[in-house]
Amino acid sequence: MTKLVWVFAFAAVLIAVSPAHAADAGRFEQLLTAEWREVFHDPGTGDWKKRWLLDGRKARVTNGGLGMEFHAGPVEGENASHAVLWTRDSFEGDIKVEYTYTRLDKAVRHVILLYLLATGSGQGGYGKDIASWSEQRAVPKMSLYYKHMNLYHISYAAFGPKNRDPLEDYVRARRYMSEPGRLRGTELSPGYSRTGLFQTGVPHKMTVIKAGDDLFMRVEARDRGKLFHWKTSGHPPLSEGRIGLRHMWTRAARYRDFRVSVLAR
Repeated sequence: MTKLVWVFAFAAVLIAVSPAHAADAGRFEQLLTAEWREVFHDPGTGDWKKRWLLDGRKARVTNGGLGMEFHAGPVEGENASHAVLWTRDSFEGDIKVEYTYTRLDKAVRHVILLYLLATGSGQGGYGKDIASWSEQRAVPKMSLYYKHMNLYHISYAAFGPKNRDPLEDYVRARRYMSEPGRLRGTELSPGYSRTGLFQTGVPHKMTVIKAGDDLFMRVEARDRGKLFHWKTSGHPPLSEGRIGLRHMWTRAARYRDFRVSVLAR
């Protein structure tokens, strides 16, 4: 194991960083302290329909004092039990997304996803404005998204479809390109596994920044935290679109204080 020799303080959480990742941490801190302008805020306690659009016939979304609870459908293996919540707003440029994520399920299979800067391919009835073909996603089959959308995706609190080990989670990122219409070639490196994060019932502060060729996600929970980083320069750039929260079948979570900011120019 690489000896940990750098320690950075993020809020009240100490995050250990190896020398190979020191530059990433420095770049993230530089971006974090840049001049941002908040353009979207949902505490999660009001009516979700005012700020979000829902894909998925079997999903359940409720609001309460602790935030917005989002449950995918209950049937494993059924496409109608997938679910996606989309912001009604679209965003442009470098963005920062912040929210508190609390896992409500105890699943050891399947995935939670964050979609960033999503637009349709603009071809064959899949308009650039994804709201224009939302009816086609009433059953939110995964292939509808990677075949017909351009977006970044980050999977977290994620497990393989045959996994049985609750500690065998992973964090990965992709860039959907709508062409050639398949997942091959969409991966962003590296992938991360066995993070030690995302325990059920534990609030996790999520901070995601997409700026230039950098895609960062910082996760803080209790006395631990981690910084994840991907370079996007190997794929065509994205500069606008909606933000989405995807739950695969059976997955559930609570979201609070969901904020989006754009980098001031």
